[in-house]
Amino acid sequence: MRKAVEGLGGLDIIVSNAGCQQARQTILDLSSEDFDATMKTNIYAPFWIIKAALPHLKPGSVIIGTTSEQAYDPSPDLYDYAQTKAATMNYVKSLAKQLGPRGIRVNGVAPGPIWTPLQVSGGATMEKLEKFGGMTVFGRPGQPAELASIYVQLAAADASFATGQVYGSAGGTGQP
Repeated sequence: MRKAVEGLGGLDIIVSNAGCQQARQTILDLSSEDFDATMKTNIYAPFWIIKAALPHLKPGSVIIGTTSEQAYDPSPDLYDYAQTKAATMNYVKSLAKQLGPRGIRVNGVAPGPIWTPLQVSGGATMEKLEKFGGMTVFGRPGQPAELASIYVQLAAADASFATGQVYGSAGGTGQP
């Protein structure tokens, strides 16, 4: 964090976009080691990063967490991943209340089916990949670039009254 602050001349936007996702047909297929890896990536890493960044954030700073539609409507084969994204949604709401009096806003983005390396690296079964995003009103998954404007808006000064919110982008499916 010190290097980032020195290199950037300060810090005013933190985007937490951690994601470890491995599909498991049943909880019995999920090892303690794999469960731990998902928790450390999706929960611990954002905790450590935010905690290290917080002393450098001034009023007007922004923290944006990436949750998922899985926080609201978990898939049975993403037992551990869905838990972490529900936790992300809750840390967004909790930190917004905690940091609001300091002038620091905290919001989240909850993507739906977005085509990322998570799916093809074990995050979805081949059967799911073949239909991935087909249930959206567009009949396709979204692309990461289609989320960018949401993050930019949440980081912008003219969104200064938005905090504790989770913004969905799921192609007409999912929540919020």
